[in-house]
Amino acid sequence: MSGSFGLSGMHIGKGFLPTNPHRGDAIVATFFWIGADTITTVTDHLCDEAPQPSGYPGTPVGNTYTRVDYVTTGGVSMATYVATNVQNFPDPPNPDPSTLLCVHAIFAQPVTDAGILISAWSGVNVVSAQALGAHSSASGSGSTTTVADAGAIPVGSGALTYGVTMSNGLFGRDPPPGFANISTQSDASIVGEGDYAVQTSAGTVDPRWTWYFNSPSSWLATAFTLNPPLHLGFTVQPSTTLPLLPIQPAVQVTVLDAFGNRNTSYTGQVTIAIGHNGGLLAPGTLSGTKTVTVVNGVATFSDLSIDEPGTGYTLVVSGPTLTGAESTPFNIGAF
Repeated sequence: MSGSFGLSGMHIGKGFLPTNPHRGDAIVATFFWIGADTITTVTDHLCDEAPQPSGYPGTPVGNTYTRVDYVTTGGVSMATYVATNVQNFPDPPNPDPSTLLCVHAIFAQPVTDAGILISAWSGVNVVSAQALGAHSSASGSGSTTTVADAGAIPVGSGALTYGVTMSNGLFGRDPPPGFANISTQSDASIVGEGDYAVQTSAGTVDPRWTWYFNSPSSWLATAFTLNPPLHLGFTVQPSTTLPLLPIQPAVQVTVLDAFGNRNTSYTGQVTIAIGHNGGLLAPGTLSGTKTVTVVNGVATFSDLSIDEPGTGYTLVVSGPTLTGAESTPFNIGAF
């Protein structure tokens, strides 16, 4: 992560000091400023200061940043953007500062008292439409201890909830319960804080910050989720059968999202193999069609067989951009 406040002008940006994220990560960038919404572009470039036709220095990298939310009140503004599966920059380590990855926003009009927080996250779905989950923003004001509530959002198992808050009052605050702080930055006029939590089970999360105002101040808050890759689950487990005979009923594997729902848009292939080899006299060999195309979110393996009797066999499945799975144990033979 990295961040900087006290910025001004039409070009507000920051590099990932001291080292780049990894290619394939997701980048979250939040911009804070006093004034109206005049952002025209959010993109990335190398911090090499190489002159460009655009007039803004830095060799373009060109990842796509999607706006998640913009919120404003009391003359202060905050906008959050996300890029998934980022590419085209030197992966760490990168000892040369000129190869650092920078993220910036271009404004149509100069802004003052601006800031930026950037962070990168591994383990996020590489497909933007699947990676970006629910989001919510809110704003308000207060002059005493005040709760800033971004709003409740649904979240799936293993998903990241990212929360960010801002105020034009330079006061302290507590992060939402259960959240860890990423960074807090401020200048003479505004302060921003980013926090996160990884959910262990599907449910609802409602990030709430407690601001300790003692004079009239405005607050902004945004929360959203980043989903992990789709994962595989055995929906028809392999069952005990005799050597060389097809395993019946046919083994089925389903592509699931973070909420455990079947994802019908995945059209890739899934491959199956022996996980734990339970052969008693010799290792068993899996035969049949071991790579099949997913249809309507389901991969069906209709002709699998194993040649050696044994106990405690398992099967494992994998697929591009999918988290794999292992079956429950089963036997081959008259056990």
